[in-house]
Amino acid sequence: MASVLAMWQSMSRRPLGAWFFSKAVCWKAPYFGSISPRFVLLEPGRCEAIIHDRRRVHNHLGTVHAIALCNLAELTAGVMTDASLPPGMRWIPKGMSVQYLKKATGTLRGIATPAIEIVVSDTGYDLPVNVDVLNAAGEKVFAAQINMWLSPSPKR
Repeated sequence: MASVLAMWQSMSRRPLGAWFFSKAVCWKAPYFGSISPRFVLLEPGRCEAIIHDRRRVHNHLGTVHAIALCNLAELTAGVMTDASLPPGMRWIPKGMSVQYLKKATGTLRGIATPAIEIVVSDTGYDLPVNVDVLNAAGEKVFAAQINMWLSPSPKR
């Protein structure tokens, strides 16, 4: 199967390509479809996706639910990690810490970047990934650090 980065580079150049890419990611990992994400940028070391403020992602206060924000954070962190991995490496999320900074309303943009350089290793290591979620005014409403476990792929 083509790498996630190659798929993005091919699909995002076409009309509705980013929409189809977003649907393909949610097909592969169906739970993320619950927030209806739309990827807007993907390159090694950076992933950005947006979610819209819809009733289905609301909490009892009428703002975007904390878990919807966590889903956006895990999604962007995972896709960024996948797109940035050196050949022969694999990843899995290991833990997450979050901060809720402001009420989350309107269109929200999740931006994932690695906190350290991603390198090839003969042994596994922790990769902290920072995710900031910004509102339409560019204010940070949520921050997460997701620890990814990177390790060599098993030899076949």
